Amino acid sequence: MKMLLKAGALACVMAVGMGVSLQTLAQPPSKENIGAAVFNKKGNLILPEGFREWVFIGAPLTPHGLNNGKAGFPEFHHVYVNPDAFRVYQQTGVFPEGTVIVKELVLLQKGDYPDGSKLAPSGRGYFGGEFQGMDVMVKDTRRFPSGNGWGFFNFGHHAPPYVASAEAASADSCSGCHASNAGQEMVFKKYYPVLQ
Repeated sequence: MKMLLKAGALACVMAVGMGVSLQTLAQPPSKENIGAAVFNKKGNLILPEGFREWVFIGAPLTPHGLNNGKAGFPEFHHVYVNPDAFRVYQQTGVFPEGTVIVKELVLLQKGDYPDGSKLAPSGRGYFGGEFQGMDVMVKDTRRFPSGNGWGFFNFGHHAPPYVASAEAASADSCSGCHASNAGQEMVFKKYYPVLQ
């Protein structure tokens, strides 16, 4: 009988513990825990670490071959969001303070056709080659009021290694284009099905 009582008590404790764990997992992270942005004493953003393990939201491509050889962004853009911010976005539809979005540029493999496309076992298309740069946007309304609450950073448009830190771009560069074309939230959501 004592064994049964002990087993029952243990089962209750485990169930309560699991309930607390599941409840904790279901809730969004607190505002203090959101964000992967680290700034140095000068206010420059430190190169984010481990971003290729974050939530991958898409890879837009606007190649030269489809833009009269003059594409503004001819590479694949591999775009990642820090996971804690993405969880809040899924629940609220709004990116929280501390959101970090990384755009890593990836060159196209050399094409077989004038439009830059090439043949592959899957068919004719465009395929990623080497890494070629990185841009980052950070939501922090206190730091970046003139950019609708977002700061934009360029860590170099070249092969890795990227620079260790970057200062915020002027408000009339990246943020101007985002404000005019992406709306108040500053993210081109319509190009990322996972954000719909």
